[in-house]
Amino acid sequence: SHEFYDYDDKYIGDGAKLLVPAPLSATEVAEVQQLAIQIYRTLRSDGMARVDFFYEVGKRGFLCNEINTIPGFTPISMYPKLWQASGVSYPELLDELIDLAIARHAKRRRNTSR
Repeated sequence: SHEFYDYDDKYIGDGAKLLVPAPLSATEVAEVQQLAIQIYRTLRSDGMARVDFFYEVGKRGFLCNEINTIPGFTPISMYPKLWQASGVSYPELLDELIDLAIARHAKRRRNTSR
């Protein structure tokens, strides 16, 4: 356990621990999910993204740290691990992202061909 999440924590050994599901109440889960969706939509994001939060106990609650619109997609990356923990396998995630990209492309073609 280190004070900061650095290169060694992220890429070498087992420096980082992924707690899935997060130790949150159902109310807190709903709150952070709504915040993530609101941030994603406000920024007009498209495709995949990961919205990261800090949590201040007894103070301001959830605080958006960043939205990562190109999250890591390697076997050690958090993005596919989070989906896997929610029941979506890596192949299913790839299929969904490809389907979304095809639909987005078709919509853009329809909008530009008018």
